[in-house]
Amino acid sequence: MTARSAERTTPMATDHRPDRYDRDDRYDRDEHRNRRVPSPLRAPIESRTWREFGYLMLSLPISVFLFAFAIITVALGAGLLVTFLGIPILAAGLMACRGLGALERARARALLGLDVGRPEPLRARGEGLMAWVGAVLKSGASWRHLLYALLHLPWALVSFVVSLVFWVTGWLLVLYPLWQWVFPTYLDTPGIQVYGDGGGNSFYVDTPFEIAGATVAGLATVLVAAWMIRGFAQVDRVMVSGLLGPSRLATRVV
Repeated sequence: MTARSAERTTPMATDHRPDRYDRDDRYDRDEHRNRRVPSPLRAPIESRTWREFGYLMLSLPISVFLFAFAIITVALGAGLLVTFLGIPILAAGLMACRGLGALERARARALLGLDVGRPEPLRARGEGLMAWVGAVLKSGASWRHLLYALLHLPWALVSFVVSLVFWVTGWLLVLYPLWQWVFPTYLDTPGIQVYGDGGGNSFYVDTPFEIAGATVAGLATVLVAAWMIRGFAQVDRVMVSGLLGPSRLATRVV
C-alpha cells in the first residue's frame, strides 16, 4: 500500500515542480527586465507616479471644501460663544472634521499607499451631551484635524498648479510629433510659436530637427515633473500621518 501510494503521488509531485519553477523563472526574468531601466527613468511610466498625480489633482477641490467648512465652523462657533449654542456647534464642527479626516486617510491609503491608523478615541468623563462636547474639545486629534483643513489648502494649490503645468507640458512635448499636424491643418501656422515680435519675425517648431528637439525637451520635463510629483506626494504623506493619525504619546497612553 505504501509503495503504490508513493508511486501514485510521486508523478503528481514531479508534474507540479516544473510549473512552479517555471513561474519563478518568469518572475525573475520580469524583474531583471524591469531593472534594466534605471529607477529615475522609470518614474514617468510607473503606476505610482500616476496615482500620486491623481492624488494631487483631487487635493485642490477637496481642500477648498475642507478649508471653507473649517472657516465656517470656527466663525460660527466663535460668534455664538456668548450663547449656549457656540460650544456645541464648535464641537460638532470638530467632530465633522474628524469624519472628513477619515476620508482623507482612505484617499491616502488608496492613492499614496499610506496606511495611517485612526486617532485616539474620545474618552468622555460621564454621560450626556456636555460630556461628549468636553471630550471633543479636549481631544488633541480634533484640533489637529481642524489644523489640517486650514493648512492643506495653500499646499494643495501650489502642488496642483506646479504638477499640472510641468506634467501636461512635458507629455505634450513628448507627443508633439503625433499632433504637430494640427497647426498647419487647423491653425494656419507651421507649428508651435516660440518667438514672435509682431513685425514678421517669428520662430516656429516645424522642422524635423526642431520637432526632435522638442521631444527631447519634453522627455526632460516629464522626468523632472515625475520626481516633483513624488516630492509633493511625500509632503502630503507627512501631513496626513502627522495631523490625521494618532500621536505617539496618545498611542502609548491608550
